[in-house]
Amino acid sequence: MIEVKRAATGQDLKAAFAIREKVFVQEQQVPREAEYDAHEPTAKHYLATYKGVPCGAARWRKTDAGVKLERFAVLPEYRNRSIGAEVLRLVLQDVQTEQPGRKIYLHAQLPAVSFYKRHGFVAEGDMFTECDIQHYKMVFRG
Repeated sequence: MIEVKRAATGQDLKAAFAIREKVFVQEQQVPREAEYDAHEPTAKHYLATYKGVPCGAARWRKTDAGVKLERFAVLPEYRNRSIGAEVLRLVLQDVQTEQPGRKIYLHAQLPAVSFYKRHGFVAEGDMFTECDIQHYKMVFRG
C-alpha cells in the first residue's frame, strides 16, 4: 500500500513539490520563498504514495555539518498511516549507503519531535523558531 521512492522523474518531483506546497505553504503558512530554495537542484528528493496516490515527500542534502534531512511532509488525510516512518526509513537507508559515517541531522518541528525520537534521533540544543514554527535540532544516533 505504501511505496516510497527517490523522485527520479520530473513527474515525481512535481508531485513531491505539490505535497510540500499543500503542507508547508498552505497548511502551515510558510512563505513560498522560504520553502523552495537554492538546494532544490542538488538535494535528493523522495516521493511516497499510498495506494498509488502521492501523499508524502522529503529530501536530504550534504552540508558542512553532515547530511541534513529536510522537507518531510505527509498530506493531512494520510497521516498516522506509517507513511512518514516509511519515508524516513528509506531516506536513512540511502544516506547511510551513500554517505557512510557522516553525521545525520534535521530540524524537527515541535509536534514531530517524539516521532523522530522513536526513530533514533536525539534533540540537541535549545528550541528555535524557523518561519514562525518552533523546532529542535535533532541528530541521528541509530
